[in-house]
Amino acid sequence: MTLFGDGLEAAVQKAFTRPAPKSAPAQMRYLVKQLKGTKAVAQLLRVSQRTVERYVKDQIRKPRPDLAARLEREVKKRWQPQIRAKARQTAATTGGIVIDTRARIGYTAPVGSTDDARIRHLTVALPPQYAARLFDAQQSGAGDQQLQQIAAEGLKEVYFQDGGRRAGSLEEVRFTDVEHVEFDL
Repeated sequence: MTLFGDGLEAAVQKAFTRPAPKSAPAQMRYLVKQLKGTKAVAQLLRVSQRTVERYVKDQIRKPRPDLAARLEREVKKRWQPQIRAKARQTAATTGGIVIDTRARIGYTAPVGSTDDARIRHLTVALPPQYAARLFDAQQSGAGDQQLQQIAAEGLKEVYFQDGGRRAGSLEEVRFTDVEHVEFDL
């Protein structure tokens, strides 16, 4: 589980116009329709093809907790792809992204300034170019470390440097010990 990747995914899911299927049989039918067959769904969920067929026919209604989690994750991953793409596009071009985090944040600056990292709770609206970079990195399979670095660069520009109006000699922002991170479009 990745903190930043899951946070970005949750932000995009807030844009859904309809709720995803809730019951296990409905989720299974949706996946069978999307993957065009019960065999592909069985391989994806690591269950037998017969088990998938029984869910589709409503013969089984309550999955094991681990299967229920995998089923919900796979459905949400595929739910409303056009709405998901439109939300990402809007954030990357015009809207930007809001990051709400509680983490140890400090910076590297010239000698004589107080640059000790300390726990800060920040809610900052990042400009669209950072939303685009975050989503592009996520799409290309970037890890949490890379996503965290992009967010740190955005915080440097928006929070510490205020768009170039102050702290011009600031070199690097350290963004560590993340306790909480949440994104909103």
